[in-house]
Order: sequence, then C-alpha cells, then structure tokens
Amino acid sequence: MGRQRKRVVTGDASPYSRRDERPSALNRKEKKKKTDIGKLFINISIGLCIFSLMWFFYAVYMRSSLSKRVVTLHPSSRVLDANSTTAKVSSERFWGSYRPQVYFGMKTRSPRSVVTGMMWMRQFSNSDMNLRHTCEQGDRLQGYSWLMHDGLTFGVQEMRDNDFTLTTEFVKRIGGDHGGDWTWRITAKQHSSAPQPPVISLMFYAAADTQGSLQTHMEEKNRLASITGFSEELGNFKITFRKPVTGELSSTKYASYNYLQTLSPGLEKLTDIVKLSLNRRFVFSPPSGEKRHYIGVDTYKPPHHQNQQKAADPRKESDFVVHQVTVQTPFQIEVLFESGSFYNRPNQLVGSIMTQELERRKAEFNSKFEKIFGLESKGFSQTHIKFAKAALSNMLGGMGYFYGESVVQSVYNEYPLLYPGGALFTAVPSRSFFPRGFLWDEGFHQLLLSKWDPQLTREVIGHWFDLMNIEGWIPREQILGDEARSKVPAEFIVQRNENANPPTLFLALQELIEQLSSKSDEAATRPTLPFLRRLFPRLKTWFEWYNTTQTGPKPNSYRWRGRDKDTNLYLNPKTLTSGLDDYPRASHPSADERHVDLHCWMALSSGIMASIAQLLGEPHQDYKVLHDVLRDNNLLNDLHWSEQLRAFSDYGNHTQNVSLQREKVYVPPGQPRHQFPVARLVRSVRRAPKLQYVNALGYVSLFPFLLQILQPDSPKLEHILRDMRDPTKLWTPFGLRSLSKTDPLYMERNTEHDPPYWRGPVWININYLAVRALYHYGNTEGPYQEKAADLYKELRTNIINNVYAQFVETGYIWEQYNDGTGRGQGSHPFTGWSSLTVLMMAEHY
Repeated sequence: MGRQRKRVVTGDASPYSRRDERPSALNRKEKKKKTDIGKLFINISIGLCIFSLMWFFYAVYMRSSLSKRVVTLHPSSRVLDANSTTAKVSSERFWGSYRPQVYFGMKTRSPRSVVTGMMWMRQFSNSDMNLRHTCEQGDRLQGYSWLMHDGLTFGVQEMRDNDFTLTTEFVKRIGGDHGGDWTWRITAKQHSSAPQPPVISLMFYAAADTQGSLQTHMEEKNRLASITGFSEELGNFKITFRKPVTGELSSTKYASYNYLQTLSPGLEKLTDIVKLSLNRRFVFSPPSGEKRHYIGVDTYKPPHHQNQQKAADPRKESDFVVHQVTVQTPFQIEVLFESGSFYNRPNQLVGSIMTQELERRKAEFNSKFEKIFGLESKGFSQTHIKFAKAALSNMLGGMGYFYGESVVQSVYNEYPLLYPGGALFTAVPSRSFFPRGFLWDEGFHQLLLSKWDPQLTREVIGHWFDLMNIEGWIPREQILGDEARSKVPAEFIVQRNENANPPTLFLALQELIEQLSSKSDEAATRPTLPFLRRLFPRLKTWFEWYNTTQTGPKPNSYRWRGRDKDTNLYLNPKTLTSGLDDYPRASHPSADERHVDLHCWMALSSGIMASIAQLLGEPHQDYKVLHDVLRDNNLLNDLHWSEQLRAFSDYGNHTQNVSLQREKVYVPPGQPRHQFPVARLVRSVRRAPKLQYVNALGYVSLFPFLLQILQPDSPKLEHILRDMRDPTKLWTPFGLRSLSKTDPLYMERNTEHDPPYWRGPVWININYLAVRALYHYGNTEGPYQEKAADLYKELRTNIINNVYAQFVETGYIWEQYNDGTGRGQGSHPFTGWSSLTVLMMAEHY
C-alpha cells in the first residue's frame, strides 16, 4: 500500500529510455503551440469581425449623417428675422409686383400669399387663342417694359401687343395692419396703324394659395362687381372692379362681362384653367355696331383622358376667381384693393385721387434718379435718360418673392432630396426665360440696386445667405415652388452640393462697405454695420466652403467642380458652375485643372473678407494673408501665364484637335434606313490630350485685369490691353466679344442642339467689369494709365450706344449682343445684368 508497483517488462520489449521520452514532450508542446496559434487566429478573426461590423455601422452612420448634411441648414442665427417681411415689420414692401413671371400681377411677401394678376386676349383675331398671362418669348410682343418703378410704392409699365398698347399702372397707400391699399389702372390704346379699334378682353383674377377664402359679389346679372376675402396675412379685404371708361372724367363704356369661380390645385395651373373654361357662346353687341360672338370664361371643365387613369393631384385646392371685361379700345379700367384694417382711410384711391398720387410718385422718382445717377448733368438726351430709367425700373419690377423647396443631391445621396422650405426675395435675370434666382447673376444685379436702395440689397443678400446649409453651400439656382418649377426643364432642377457659382455677392458687399465709409452719416447706409455683423458667421462659412471644396491640384490654385462628364457628345464639356457655360476649358475634364477666373474670384473675396472682418473687429489676419498670396502677381504668372498665348489661361488635360462629326451608323444592304438610329454629331479627337495651358483667348483670360488683381505696372497688363483693342481678337464696335475670333472654337456649336453661347457674343456683365477695370487703371499711376483711359472712353461709349440703339429698335434689353452686327439676341427682356449699362452711363463703379 502506498508503494509504486514495478513495471514488468517482457523479453520482446525493451524498457523506455529517457531519450525515448523527449519526443512525446515535444509533441505535446507543438500541439499546445498549434492550439495557441489557432486560438490566436480565432481571436483575431473575431476581433476583425467585430471591427468590421463596427466600421460598417460607423460607415453607415457616417454616410447617413453626411447624406443629411446637404439638407441641414446652417446653425447660426438667421440674417433676417423670421417676421422681417410681414406687414407689421415691413409694411412698405409687403405688397409688390413680386410675380416677375407674369406680365402683370401682385402678391405679398409671404409664403402662401393671395395672388392677383391680369390676363388678356384680343377678340375677333385671326388666331383662335392668343391668351397672354405668363411672360413668353413666343407671344412675340413688340415690347413690354416697366418705364418707371421705384421698388416700393408705384410702377408704370407699357406692353405693346400687335395693334394695341396696354399701360399698367399701380400705386400703393400704406395704412392699417396688413399693408394698406393699392389700385391698378389699365389703359388700352390702339396703334395708329390699326385699321379699326380692336376689341380686347381683360381678365383680372385673384387666387388663394392653400389658405384664405374668396367670395364673389355680383351685380347686373353677370358682372362681378367685387371680391371679398380673408387670409391670415391680409385679414379681411375687398377687391373692387370698376367699370371701363374712355378717360378719367368720361362716362362708362359699353362692355360685356363674364366671370369664373372655381378651385385651383396650384398657381402654375391658372392659365390652363382659364383656357379650359373658354367658350364662344357669348355675344358682344355694342349699341352702334354689329353683334359678334366672342370668347369668354364660362364653366371650368377639367380635362378627361380617355382610357387613362390619371393620378389625382394631392395638393389642397384653393379659391380662384376671374373677372372678364370685353371692351373696344380706347378705354381705361381701375381695380381697387382695400384692406379691412385701414380704418382711417381719407378717400378711395381711384380716379383723380390716384392720378395725383401717381404724379407725385413719378416726380419723386425722377428727382431721385437724377440725384443718384446724374445723367442730365452728364449731357445725356431725354431719350437716353428714359431708356436708363426703364433699365433700372425693369430690374426693380423684376424683383420676385418665392417660397418653396429646392431639389438637391450630394455624393452621399442615391436619390435627390427636398431642401428645407425657405423664402427668397431676389431680382431675376429675365422675366420670360429665367424668372427665378441665380446666385452669380444676383451679385451683378445688386451692384445697380444698391445705388438705388441699399436696404433692398441688404434684404436680398440676407435672403440668399439664410438659404445656406451647414456646409456653407448655397444652391446656385433657386427653383422654389410649383410655379417656378413649371418653367424649368427637368435636367436643371436638381442642385448638387459640390457645385459652386462665382461668388459675385462679394461685389455687392464691397459696394455696401464703400457706401458705409463714404456716407456713414446717411440714414440709408447706417444699418449696414449691424447687418454685416449678423451676416458674418454665415459669410465666413461660405468663404471657407469655396476655399476648401474648390481647391486645385497645386497650393493656392482653384478648380471649378461640376464640369460635364460626357466627353463624347460635347465639343468642349461645359462648366456651368463657372457661369460661363460653354467657354472653352480643358478638352478632357480632370482633377489636374487650374481655373484662372476662380483664382481671381478667390483673390477678390479674401480681400473683402479681410475688410469686413477688420470693420467688425473680428480676426482678419488670415484673410489678409491669403489675399496677399492670391493677388501676388508672381504666383499668378506661375500658375496661369501662357507664354505661347501671351495671355492668362486655364491649365489642364487638353487638346485643340477636336471636332464634331456625324457618327457612322451601319445599315445592312436592303434594310430601310428609318429603322436604325439617327446619326448623331459626336466628338472626334484627332490628337491625344496632354497637360498644358488651354490657350483660349477671351473673357477668362481677362480676369486678372477684370477683378483688378494685376498691378498697374505689370507688363502683362500691356498684353491684355493690346488684345482687348485688337478687332481680330476681342474688340468690336459693340463691346468686347467673349472669345477671340482667332480661337478654333469661336462661334462653334458645342453639340448638335447647343449653339455657341459664350464663344463670341458680347455680354454686358463682363463688359461692365472691363469698363470698371479700365476706369481703375486709367486713374491709377502706371506705364499703361493713358492707354487704359483711352480704351475706357471708347469701350464705354460703344456699349452704351449699342444697348440703347437695340432697345429703341426692338423694344428690349437683351441677354447678349451679336459681335458682328450688335443686334440683341438670346432671351429677352433680359433686364438683369444687362441693366448695368446704367452704371456705365453714370460712371458709378
């Protein structure tokens, strides 16, 4: 017990030696080692799985978070108070002609305003339907233009349609708690060339926009005498339709009346509803004339699509009332809006009372215009001054108030999203073709409007910056609301947050700063400093967004994002974000590009940022340092001077050996051609691109001069002035052309359906910058001062004479002007930046 028994060994086996026992120990160690390694691998695998899951969920979270940033508004306090446009805070601007997309209409500066407007049509004409409502180039009016508009209290507009002219006038009277009263007066006169006085139907309407109600009040069977209504912003109100007269003191004229009372799902449907309600069963029977059937509004019958189930419009329907009066020219009609809260109204704003009020406002307008622009003292004729007043008035009459949601997308969104609903008070480039807000246009608009009304400019800038998201991005094209969206092709609706636009609002801010320093004691400029203080947090973010998202491949270089990526269809892929659309850039878009115009915009912007920061007592040194770096002419030369072109240039992956050619479509023998695709124009590249200067002489080459980045003694300035004055390059008798006649892409189509746009025609905004720069260099000591001064006089005269001559001849200010003939072309009226002609006339830079 307790003792170990001896092992018995037979003769066949030999006892284990210690040497024999060692392998077993090693085996056990190896097994253990393998087990440990296996466990290690298992643990690593588990760890990697956990890490991968964590990374996956983190990536999902980040993507979700990043995808929301594009629709997350900037967290800083709004520049404008939420109630800044209400009748209580801003009664003078509450009502206005803020519907630039219609020939004549008014609304309030509120998200869901009751809107008013006018349509018209000529009766007994050759065409069945000539209804006018929204501004359309296809209507082929001989002209429509605000002759006077102060942006606040009154406006006078003239519209010439075939054989008659309509003059629309309005005047406002402030009183009560809801913006007060206003009156319209419409005067119709036949042209001397008309064989007989035309009969015209005017259709005045009021429409609620999802809130508010309208009630009709009839007299004499079918004449709508008035509308009463109520809405949250307006309280109780009344709209009275007075009978037509020949003149202010004359008796009532014979007229036929119709009215329509129905519902509308949206403001963009108003024209269609009226068209679908028209009927020929009505008889126009003046006392001394033949009876004739005319077209009048009757019962609205929504269209029925046979064998097609159309989805119901989900929007809330709102009241829509139309008053039609059919009368022979000449005549005059007044429409009166009266606010229910205007208790101490001295009299009705009609007849002679309205005439007196209009004359008083006109006199004030004329006096203010001369005080600001001084055109009489400069020796301009009365017809030139009338043109200049119309140019300013059209920009003021083109102010719009929009509310709605942009459609936006970032790289983190698979599908577009709706931006938070917001309001925008802004001028528009063209009432017919671009009746909405454009970011880079607006900076130019405000250069003119800030001279007339600095408060208006502050409000406009505030509205734009209050639409900024958390990243510092402002959608460059504002398509807000169904009415605005109905005028835009689908491919342009979605706004992408990597895409910029030239930061021209800095030009307007620069003007406000200069006014503040030169007129600091004037009431109009005093609010600028507190405005800048509220604006500054958003302004900083906006600048940083440009300075981080639009950087180029080299330090202190910049590159526009958002170039067209389809290099097969475009002769030269467009750069819509630069504002210069089809201006020649590198033929093959890449991340290696450097864009000289954006470099100059950033140089200008950083300097203005430094000035504003210093003015507000904020840290400004970083902006000043960046400004000094970007305006360093040596850096500019290194990045953008092309010795071959002897001009400033973009840089990128480029070849000039490209052309559009009809693609070949193989049609098997015996097969009909129409069954195969139509042969398109596609790009043919005859020589491979390489990294080089783009060498396209035109507007982009001028930017170091246009934005006054070049030093007055820079030898490069001599080259620029020489190229500008060369008729084979940029000079024309009508202004500077956008692309040199010597360039291979001069006046070349970009696609089969895309004619040249910034490849030759004369554009007034860039010509304004050129005149402004020549004025600067012509008044700054340097070796090229005299040459700049001479060019200034010549170019300024050429532009003014041609824009004026085209207005007189055609009735319009145009988007661009032909560089060969000077004729206006493109969209019209284009009383956006083309109205900068007024500043050139006044020599206000």
